[in-house]
Amino acid sequence: MKSKKSASTQFDVEALQAALDSERITRDLNWKDVSAQSGVSASTLTRLTQGKRPDVDSLTALTHWLGLSADRFMRLPQRGFGSASPLAQISSILRDDPNLNKDAATALDEMIKSTYARLRSQR
Repeated sequence: MKSKKSASTQFDVEALQAALDSERITRDLNWKDVSAQSGVSASTLTRLTQGKRPDVDSLTALTHWLGLSADRFMRLPQRGFGSASPLAQISSILRDDPNLNKDAATALDEMIKSTYARLRSQR
């Protein structure tokens, strides 16, 4: 019989993928660049977008590239962020907000990313 894991201790693949996408946008990179810089294969990055969990080595490389602790992607309240970009931090915070459901957090994240990309070039 499989044991049920508490939702509060599950790994949040969507939050990791959102943080990676936010950091990719912040650094003005494509996914091939993310793969090269992080040392994680493009196929692993594709699997993340499909909701599949990364292996331990890939998780370590990706969280190092982000400048975030892997604990940040456990569904537990966390404090502190390391050296991640503001956009990566916002994505992660939105998904942790108990006042937002998944769809609301995703909608806000997409709106912020889009606005950031538009305003970033208007220095």
